[in-house]
Amino acid sequence: MDKDELWQSALAEIELSLSKPNFVTWFRNTSLASKKDGVAFVSTPSTFIKEWLEDKYNLLILKTLRGISNDIKDVKFVIKPITAAEESRTTKKKEVLSPILLTDHQLNLSESGTPDKETNLNSKYTLDSFIVGSSNQLANAAAVSVSKNMGTAYNPLFIYGGVGLGKTHLLQAIGNEVIKTNPKNKVRYMSSEKFLGDLINSIRNRTVEKFKEEYKKINLLIVDDIQFIAGKEKTQEEFFHIFNELYANNNQIVLSSDRPPKAIPTLEERLRSRFEGGMIADITPPDYETRVAILKAKITEKKLSELSDEILGFIASAVTKNIRELEGALNRVVMSCQVANIAPTLDKVKSILATTNTTNNKTSPKTIIKVVSEFYDIKEEDLINQSRKREIVFPRQICMYLMREELKNSYPFIGEKFGGRDHTTVMHACNKISKEMQINENLIDEISIIKGRIYES
Repeated sequence: MDKDELWQSALAEIELSLSKPNFVTWFRNTSLASKKDGVAFVSTPSTFIKEWLEDKYNLLILKTLRGISNDIKDVKFVIKPITAAEESRTTKKKEVLSPILLTDHQLNLSESGTPDKETNLNSKYTLDSFIVGSSNQLANAAAVSVSKNMGTAYNPLFIYGGVGLGKTHLLQAIGNEVIKTNPKNKVRYMSSEKFLGDLINSIRNRTVEKFKEEYKKINLLIVDDIQFIAGKEKTQEEFFHIFNELYANNNQIVLSSDRPPKAIPTLEERLRSRFEGGMIADITPPDYETRVAILKAKITEKKLSELSDEILGFIASAVTKNIRELEGALNRVVMSCQVANIAPTLDKVKSILATTNTTNNKTSPKTIIKVVSEFYDIKEEDLINQSRKREIVFPRQICMYLMREELKNSYPFIGEKFGGRDHTTVMHACNKISKEMQINENLIDEISIIKGRIYES
């Protein structure tokens, strides 16, 4: 892959992480000037954009480039003002590269809408555009029911699943459908971090009562990633009161998390009880047929020319865990072929996605320990030291089990990673977790979530 293909593939993935205005503002007229000794030199049209990319998007750019070409170790930015002649050539090039895209919006692959300032909803997320399969059928049915019967069908609706599986799409689609049915409904979508930020500002400004009153007027409150309020006592207390007020008045509450309520550590029991009092639905990684359907829907949505079933089948087989990565793979294929001005063939697609499987399946003992400690809200050093408390021992045993199952590490090697423990201790831990999983569905759910987070790291 040459430097132009590499940069266009990176842009296709970066756009998925940004709003359309941000992407166009900061990445228009950028290019990959050169790649030498593991350093990628990104060309920018002005000092201002160079400094902004260095400060705000350095890590995102590096991570994206390394995901495509793992020999890249660093990114540096250079200034190269774009000339009128270059602008003209770029425009002409867009007109020539038409075999793949039916429009000339070369970089507008994600068709991102702009969130509404009042509701924070993005109009591109609808129930009609949500691809339903066996992995999300229950969650979708509950979402449809809630949008038609606010406050009476399932209240609260709690949807959980891993990153990139469509939770945000479904949550926002509920909000958009409710407003479409009755524009007078007061709907608010937000992340738990936004709720926390609003609360902190109200405490600082001594306007907590006004803060609570504003939330109590909402007909549909949607909070994404609710697990992040765990451990924050004041936030949980205020959310508890707001929840009760909305529930008592038959106003709808919809929540999402990366895990079920019972698996959220340091969540107050009174909140856990309320979250479990409505409908809980999970979203799991999509099956092969659903992944193909998603790819076909994206092709229609982005107004791309048809790709053969053979190519779509290969992409669906190459990316199995994450819808966002699936869309990124499609973007990478389209952009790489467009830059090369060729029609996609199966061999070309295989070459473009050659790094996908290798980069997605790598992990390490350090990553496993880090993810498990974060999941159970304990310190990494506590997992490694000699503590025999159950709240430490059980996560430690899960670490050992995952290192054995996922990395195929030897028992003595795993023992060394946990303070020089004997290999028989590791064997006992692995056997215990394996047997427990045969009878404990909750543990199966927890380990499934942990695995997802390990491979997303």
